Amino acid sequence: MIPVLTPAEMAAVDAAAPEAVEVLIQRAGAAVAHHALDLLGGGYGMRVVVLAGKGNNGADGRSAAARLRRRGVRVQVIDALAAPTRLPEADLVIDAAVGTGFKGEYHAPDVGGAAVLAVDIPSGVDGMTGEERGKALFAARTVTFAALKPGLLLEPGRRLGGDVVVADIGLAVGSPAVGLVERGDVAGWLPPRGRDSHKWHAAVLIVAGSPGMTGAAHLAAAAAQRAGAGMVRVGSPGLDDDRSRPTEAVGLELAQGGWADPVLAVLDRFHALVVGPGLGTQEATQTAVREVLRRARVPAVVDSDALTALGTDAADVLAGRSAGTVLTPHDGEHERLTGTPPGPDRIGAARALASRTSSVVLLKGPSTVVAGPDGRVRVVTAGDARLATAGTGDVLSGTIGALLSRGLDPLEAAAAGAWLHARAGALGLAVGLVAGDLVELLPLALAEVST
Repeated sequence: MIPVLTPAEMAAVDAAAPEAVEVLIQRAGAAVAHHALDLLGGGYGMRVVVLAGKGNNGADGRSAAARLRRRGVRVQVIDALAAPTRLPEADLVIDAAVGTGFKGEYHAPDVGGAAVLAVDIPSGVDGMTGEERGKALFAARTVTFAALKPGLLLEPGRRLGGDVVVADIGLAVGSPAVGLVERGDVAGWLPPRGRDSHKWHAAVLIVAGSPGMTGAAHLAAAAAQRAGAGMVRVGSPGLDDDRSRPTEAVGLELAQGGWADPVLAVLDRFHALVVGPGLGTQEATQTAVREVLRRARVPAVVDSDALTALGTDAADVLAGRSAGTVLTPHDGEHERLTGTPPGPDRIGAARALASRTSSVVLLKGPSTVVAGPDGRVRVVTAGDARLATAGTGDVLSGTIGALLSRGLDPLEAAAAGAWLHARAGALGLAVGLVAGDLVELLPLALAEVST
C-alpha cells in the first residue's frame, strides 16, 4: 500500500527529520532533475523554465535548476510572485511555485506548449482536498516526496497532477492511517480456498429488489457468486417467485412488509448480509430494514434504499450491532445519512461518518474513499468513467458481501471490493460497458490477484 500523508502530517515528518533542511532540499532537487531529464529525453541544449516560490517548494526547484545546468540544460529561474502572464518559450516548465501547505489562491502563467513537471503538487491544488484554488497548470508528471498527498488522489487534483511518482528522499513516514490500495494489497487480503471447502463456507443472504426493481437484486446476487460466495440466497419483498434471478441463487419468499423475522430466522446460517439495492422506500420496508440491522449477528453491507431507511438515525440503529457494517453511500446518500453533502474533504467526511456510525464507510466517487471507525482510510483510484452507469453499485455491494463471507475484515472487504470492481471495469469495453458486463469480468479481476 502506498502511504498517503496529509499536509499537516507531512509537515510533522519534515520537522522530525534528523537531516538538515538543506540536505532534504538537495535530495528533492536531485529527484526533480532526474524526472525533468527523463521528460526532456536528454539535457544538452534543452530549455527549462523553473517557477520558484519562496518556501521549500521553491528551494527544491532551484536545487533542480542547478543540477540541470550542470547537464547542459539552458535554465531560467523565475520568481513565481513576479512571473509574467506568459512564460518564455521552453521545452519544460518546472512548477515549484507553492506546495501542499499553500492556503490562498494561485494563478499560473501561460506556459505555451511546454510540458509541465510539478514539484510535490501542482501549484494551486489543495493538498488535502484536491480542489483547484485559482488556476493551476496541467502537469505531465508530478514528483511528490516521501508519500502521496490526498490532493493528488482526489479530483481535480488527480487529473491536474498527471503521472504521479513518489520520490524517496530519506524521510521516515512510519505507518500512516491513509493508504492507496494496490494490486498486491488485494492479493494479500484474499484468503485461499481450502481443500475442504463447500458451498456453505462462504454464504451470502441478499435482501434486495422489489416489484419492478428486480434487476438490482439479480446484479448483486450474480456479483456475490462471481466474487467467491458458495451459496447465495435472495429475498425480494413482495415477489412470490422471481424466476429471473440467477440460476444458481436460491430464493427466499418474503412478504411486502413485516419481513424482518423471516430474514432473521435464516440469517444465522449465512456469513454476510447484503441489504438495500432496489428495495424501495415504503415505510414498511424502512421499518424492516432497521429491525434486521439492529438484530443481525453477521457482517452487513448496507446500500441504496437501505441507506435511505437508516437516514440521520443511522448511528442509533447501528449502535448495538455486534458484527461489522459496511455503508456504501454516494454523495446524495451521504447527505441523507448526515444532513449535509460530503464536501471537498472526502477523506474527512468518510472518517466522520465512520466514527459516528461505528461502521466502515465506502464513499463512492471518481476516487473511492473507504474509512474505518478507527480512522484508517483506504483510497481506490483504479476505476474510471466506465463505472458511471446504472447498476454498478449493486455489483459492488454483492462483491463486498462475498468478500465478507470469505472472512475478510470489513475495511479490507470494502477496499478489496472497490478495487476488484474498478479493475473489472478497466478490463471492459471503453464505450458501452453495462453493469452486467462487470459481473462477467469479476473472475478475470480476481484471477489477476490470485496468481
